[in-house]
Parts: sequence; structure tokens; C-alpha cells
Amino acid sequence: MTTFAELHRGDEPLLLPNAWDHASAGALAAEGFRAVGTTSLGVAAVGLPDGASATRDETLRLALALGSGPYLLSVDAEDGYSEDPDEVGEFARDLVAVGAVGINLEDGLGSPALHAAKIAAVKAAAPGLFVNARTDTYWLGDGETDTRARLAAYQQAGADGVFVPGLTEPHEIAALVKHLDVPLNVLYTPTGPTLPQLADLGVRRVSLGSLLYRRALGAALETAKEIRAGRTPRGAVPSYGDVDALSRRGDVTHSDER
Repeated sequence: MTTFAELHRGDEPLLLPNAWDHASAGALAAEGFRAVGTTSLGVAAVGLPDGASATRDETLRLALALGSGPYLLSVDAEDGYSEDPDEVGEFARDLVAVGAVGINLEDGLGSPALHAAKIAAVKAAAPGLFVNARTDTYWLGDGETDTRARLAAYQQAGADGVFVPGLTEPHEIAALVKHLDVPLNVLYTPTGPTLPQLADLGVRRVSLGSLLYRRALGAALETAKEIRAGRTPRGAVPSYGDVDALSRRGDVTHSDER
């Protein structure tokens, strides 16, 4: 069992924050988070659509930037960026080569057989990579329909964990946990159960998804609006030096325009 896998079987659920660049990942690690994921929305924010298999190269570049960091890295790879399971397996091998220990693969409510084949291909190409198999039955479907059947197929294909974003009802979470043989990952939502409540329900991994990126963007907009209105913005602000220290640029002459 890898260290990353062990984090899913500890006394508390693995709280996985999702970074979108080197600075955000480094700052999270400095706060004591042993593992960091990536967020596909944060990657796509360079000007590409999210969830449309358009960010393969950008995702790999981010994994290359983060893979040697002082944390365990799991990469959100959307649907694997291909309908060919072998190509998804090759992408997984590339992720391992740059230091990733986990991958998140989503089915987008497509063929469960194809998604299972992708999972099997990843496990064949990169046996040590923790595969978190996501189903979108709650996000794109009508909830419970097909969830258990899909997750059973993904477990059989070799998934190390399963992810059901949109699942928030406590009784449904508890029932699904009893039905699974692998750790259940849910997406945290401010309107859903708290982390301690999710732990009591048997959830083993709680992802923050794009929440941190969206809150950062919201804070930036709020700051600009406060300044425009003649008010002093509130909230914690890392210093220029703090953020610059997270960079790996080395000895580079900095501009005075900061």
C-alpha cells in the first residue's frame, strides 16, 4: 500500500485541497496538507473549456511543476483526455514520471464499460498510481440511478477509490459506504455535511474541487470593488515576499513593478 493510499485509511478522512498553480500548492503544503490535488477548472482558466478534454497538455505541465513538491500529488485528469483506454494509460504513465501518485478519472455519465476499460488500462500502465474513479450520476443524472452499478464496475476494473460529487444527503452517503469495498470520496460543499459529519458517515476522502480557486477569484473581485468604492479591503493577504518565496525561479532579477 502506498503512502497516498494509506491516507485514505487513517483515523480521519483525507481532506484534499485542490491547487491550480505552483504557489497555491506550495502554500497548502506549508499549512500542513500532506497531499494536494489539482482542479481542472483552475487549469482550464487559462482560456479553455473545463470538462471537455481540452486541457491535456496544460494538466501535464502543471503536474510537472508540482510533481516534485513536498506533498503527495493527485491529478484531476477529467475523462483521461481520450476515448482510447491505451492512450489514457499512457497519460497515466506520464503523470507517474513527473511525480504524481494519484489520478482522478470521471465518467461524465458515458459508457461505464469504457470507463472501466480506462481504469484497467491505467492500472496496467501505472500499477502504483491511486485511481479515484468518479461517477457523475449525481451531478449529471438523477442521483442514485446507476450509481452502485457503475461503481461496482469501476471497483472490479481496479479502482482504488470512488468519487461521487454531488452526493450530500447523509443517509445516502452512509448507505453507499456500506456497499463499497474501497474508500468513498465526496466533494465538500458549504451547504452540506461538515468534515466531522462526513467522517462519522464513513467517508474516507473529502475533496475541495474548484472551491479554493473560486473563492480566490471572488476575493480578488471583492478587493478590487472595495478599493474602487474608497474602502480598505479586509481579509488575510500574503505578502509579496511570501508568495515570491514559493517560486522556484531561483536567482532572477525582479521587476520593481509588483
